[in-house]
Amino acid sequence: MNILQTDYLGLKLTSPVIAGSSGLTSSLPGMKEAEDCGAGAVVMKSLFEEQINYSIASVPDTSAYPEASDYISWYTRQNAVDEYLNLISRASSELDIPVIPSINCITSDAWIEFAKNIESAGADALEVNMFFLPVDKKLSSAEVEKQYFTLIEKLRKKITIPLALKIGPRFSNILYMIDQFYNRGVQGVVMFNRFFEPEIDTDRLSIVAAPVFSTPEEKRYVLRWIAMASSMNIKIDLSASTGIHSGTDAAGFLLAGANTVQVCSVLYRKGMGFMKSINDGLTAWMESKGFSNIQEFRGILNYSSVEQPGLFERTQFMKHFSSYE
Repeated sequence: MNILQTDYLGLKLTSPVIAGSSGLTSSLPGMKEAEDCGAGAVVMKSLFEEQINYSIASVPDTSAYPEASDYISWYTRQNAVDEYLNLISRASSELDIPVIPSINCITSDAWIEFAKNIESAGADALEVNMFFLPVDKKLSSAEVEKQYFTLIEKLRKKITIPLALKIGPRFSNILYMIDQFYNRGVQGVVMFNRFFEPEIDTDRLSIVAAPVFSTPEEKRYVLRWIAMASSMNIKIDLSASTGIHSGTDAAGFLLAGANTVQVCSVLYRKGMGFMKSINDGLTAWMESKGFSNIQEFRGILNYSSVEQPGLFERTQFMKHFSSYE
């Protein structure tokens, strides 16, 4: 029996280690390689609404011919969508592991019909990567949150496949948001998304992109919220994303209550074959602790299970660095 077997979004996985959405999962050969290397599921590279809109804006100006402009805009969008749907269909028919498409939304209406087409193309589930960056000082947090709820409610009316929401950490109350997602029919939450971050090049006096790959140390912030969210009395699956670079990293998140972990950065650095090393490391750790399956230990160190839950609440260093002058 495979001791790594687990469930996620109602799907049977051979491993809790998922190949996360990236350029590595943008093609059928890439997804097949992930399966061959032991991925329990694969999340396809996101189709970005923002990227399609940029492509539309980049075409030559046809303002003098509005019908032509409308056609080009429609064709550009439709071509990108059709290519993605075709890839979903091929991957779903040729892979044995679950195939989870991903869409990245910046508006609440753009992908509603597209989501239905994704379901029809054979997707096992859908991951929605959504984040609104509040730049309007007059927009309240409640108004920002409502945009998420509106999208979810519309999606749930259109699709029946499992829905996971990939979120960022920038909410005033993450646990409230997860509870509201669950109440609106979301089956899973991916914590957390990685965003483009600007950096200032002081030599060139320009804005540049900061490094995009995660480090193992970055898992700590995610770990806190996985541990707290998994202790909530709701049946929603949690997938940890950011900072998973080894089998022991995966074990830590499972102990905190995650159902799965998504890996990406380490695969760019070490190749898709490193997926096997993560699975082997997790298996070796389980055997060393006497665990025969994941359910025996998943969540035993979450917020409600440890003797000192306050350790997850503490945000100030207090005594920890008090001796340092």
